[in-house]
Amino acid sequence: MCGNFDRMDMGEILSRISAKSKEKGLSEQGLAKAAGLSKDGIRNWRRRHEAGEENAGANVSSISKVASALGVSELWLLHGIGDQSPATITIAGKVGAGAQVPVFDAYAKGDGPQVECPPGLSPHGVVAVEIEGDSMEPIFSAGDVLFYTRHTHDGVPDDVVGHRCVIEDEDGMGWVKQVKPGDEPGLFHLISLNPGATTMWNKRLKWAARVRLHWPAELAKKA
Repeated sequence: MCGNFDRMDMGEILSRISAKSKEKGLSEQGLAKAAGLSKDGIRNWRRRHEAGEENAGANVSSISKVASALGVSELWLLHGIGDQSPATITIAGKVGAGAQVPVFDAYAKGDGPQVECPPGLSPHGVVAVEIEGDSMEPIFSAGDVLFYTRHTHDGVPDDVVGHRCVIEDEDGMGWVKQVKPGDEPGLFHLISLNPGATTMWNKRLKWAARVRLHWPAELAKKA
């Protein structure tokens, strides 16, 4: 479902939002802010619903953000079924800037550790990696978690070039670097985030995905 909700469904969703907000001591404005909505976003849903409007203005994307902010599953908030436990994201492995960084797929598929999905981020299609070592200080620290989405299984999409990316090189090593065009097609310069580190010139990459969110170690909740 990617559209808006009918009035009956929205009433039930708002009821679950109210109950869970009260349990957590959150105001509607505070919850809206935590979910990345306008400060009156949830209040406006309620006002439209109480006015009898069929379209309260909420959609699946915005409800997903509210679920993450409340620490409950999207399925529970949408339909009142399933476990209320918050959505989690699989940690695929570790990355860094030094030569000793483990390769990706350090864990069997689906068997990796889980981290709670941060508020405002939908877990669908999102993967996490954990920073190892201090080679990316002061931007990223050991234990920090980065979230990304691979829109293509292989290759480097044009829209990631110039940005900080999680990447896998042709040798199967995982890195976090700023990706710049290389001297020839298919080659890339990998700029280190630490100004004192060495740039990797004209590297071939298996894939690159732009970092969507950086979550400091002290906020990352391992499931």
